[in-house]
Amino acid sequence: MIGRTAELKNLMSLYAKDGNQLVVLCGWEESGKEELLEEFCRGKKVMHYQAAAVSPRLQRQMMKDTIETRYGITMSDDSYDTAFNRIRSGDSSKLVLVIRDFEQIARKDQGFLDSIGRLMEKKLYPGPVMVLLCTSDVVWTENEMMEDLGSCARKVTDTIRVSELKFVDVVHMFPHASISACVQIYGILGGMPGYLKGWDAEADLKVNVCRHILSEDGFLYGKAEEIVTRSLREPSVYNTILTAVAAGKYKLNDLFLETGYARAKISVYMKNLIGLEAAEKLASFETGGWENSQKGLYHIRNTFLNFWYHFVFPRKSQLHTMTPEAFYDTYIAPELEEYLNTYFQKVCMEYLELMGKVHQLPMEIHKMGTWVGKRGNIDIIAQNSVRENLVGLCNWSKPQLTNEMFEGLLSAMGQARISAKQYYLFSARDFDDKIRRKAEEDDRIILVDMNNM
Repeated sequence: MIGRTAELKNLMSLYAKDGNQLVVLCGWEESGKEELLEEFCRGKKVMHYQAAAVSPRLQRQMMKDTIETRYGITMSDDSYDTAFNRIRSGDSSKLVLVIRDFEQIARKDQGFLDSIGRLMEKKLYPGPVMVLLCTSDVVWTENEMMEDLGSCARKVTDTIRVSELKFVDVVHMFPHASISACVQIYGILGGMPGYLKGWDAEADLKVNVCRHILSEDGFLYGKAEEIVTRSLREPSVYNTILTAVAAGKYKLNDLFLETGYARAKISVYMKNLIGLEAAEKLASFETGGWENSQKGLYHIRNTFLNFWYHFVFPRKSQLHTMTPEAFYDTYIAPELEEYLNTYFQKVCMEYLELMGKVHQLPMEIHKMGTWVGKRGNIDIIAQNSVRENLVGLCNWSKPQLTNEMFEGLLSAMGQARISAKQYYLFSARDFDDKIRRKAEEDDRIILVDMNNM
């Protein structure tokens, strides 16, 4: 298991505490949640139950059957009180009770929640127990779960969200791939372990995209739309909005003009996409030049969804009439390097975060973000607690990071009304001679190429 050390440490810490714990573990099916559970449960006394989309009565019968089979017992009835009364660790160690897709019960049966409450109060099972309520329904978790849990919500010890891996974790998953190749993988698949583990690091990028994403028998073909249909109603509306955002319609008014949907309707649907961690509403880093910044911009947060809706979904008819290789050459290859600029920017932010953790920056970063201006952007602003700034410029697609780009950064900083204590200039390939000379003469300018990273 790669990249879940923080979540695993949190679970282990909760398990080590005295008394009972009630933990909600939430994450997409592709997030590596199951691998995290497997690692956490190793060596512990565990009772597993997989909830199903069935009636409350059948659900109780299914849990009864599961417990009877697990412990070789006969239960007097199928109530949850009786079920939780009969589970056992077999010794004085803490029992871990894992209930997967628990929303299938919590939404329909208040009796289950009441019994969980009594279990936490040690009224049903005398020994220590840690209950892990697992769900892949991130929209429900974000918007409705706490209300649906009712009084049981007060007994929740912690809610752990299993989100995308960071870029450094992707590098660890592909130890023999170059940093450049890892940026490409990260910019297409993001940090979802369920997607990454099927990628062939021995094959080149085009082969992987054609084989796994563009071919109908590829394991990622249609996966993005599946995420939308399994989690949200009215997929036609969401597909329309996602296609518009992926095409660069980031403002509410632009989405209104592009889709024809009412602004209020778009806002509601975007809220649901944000709850799904599929989209996000970006805010420029707060500076003195607030009037020069763009506000209320929507973006697709999930990396693979963005790739699919940007390159593939609007052209599915063409894909059906072309070979995957021809489609890649025609529609993906010409735009891909420019498209990856955004993800290289995220990689550079992560680099600065890691450098800060090992005290290799001139200041301690308090917060970091991006400034999106009406006439130019600042890729990275990192600020300390006394509002001193470190500014970053990121170039992935151009052959060189040029002095002209640096001058554009200085112009954007003027609009944002900020100064910088230091400049970090990141380039995937090279720097022009003029910016190299400036860096030699001014120790505030740090040049970082792909090899350094």
